[in-house]
Amino acid sequence: MEELKTGTTTLAMVVNDGVVVGADRRVTAGYMVAHKVGKKIYQVDDKIALTTAGLVGDLQMLVRYVKAEAELYKYKKGVNITVEGLTTLLANILNQTKYMPFLVQIIIAGYDKKPHVFSIDEAGGAVEDKYVSTGSGSPFVYGVLEDLYEDGITVDQGIDIAIRAISTSLQRDAATGNGIDIVTITPSEGYKQLPEDDVQKRIKKLKI
Repeated sequence: MEELKTGTTTLAMVVNDGVVVGADRRVTAGYMVAHKVGKKIYQVDDKIALTTAGLVGDLQMLVRYVKAEAELYKYKKGVNITVEGLTTLLANILNQTKYMPFLVQIIIAGYDKKPHVFSIDEAGGAVEDKYVSTGSGSPFVYGVLEDLYEDGITVDQGIDIAIRAISTSLQRDAATGNGIDIVTITPSEGYKQLPEDDVQKRIKKLKI
């Protein structure tokens, strides 16, 4: 079972008027690179993203479930589910199965009346924070975030910090690699993925 867990690096942070979410693309099975362009950031609702780290099958099933629940909530209530509401729903699912747990670490990040970032563990523990990282590369990411993150940073500054943090993990964590995906969520633009060309330009500008 340990060999089926995926090594990865994901992060999310609250910025001024939004959130920035990032992840690498490498999917591993033990010491083998199982996939080079794995998707680890999913759009759950108009302004909510979910990042995945852990057992792929468990994660994909949970993503399908919460996306369906978000759509049902919108259909029944006529409004989008809140970030905290979706987090509570997923946390309750994971807590109910804690004796046969989904092997996952999940981040839910988004914007309703304000930006939110929640981390959720496999037993359903949900904690809100200004920034969080999951996966095998998270120790390297936290070193960068602790050094560079400040309250009130802009979306643009947050993108650069996220790229720098994941790049550090790419250099030091064998299970992290094959590129960086960055997503921003703001009240004006909603869920937006940064184009690959923009990511590469920023990497070159940051000299990493």
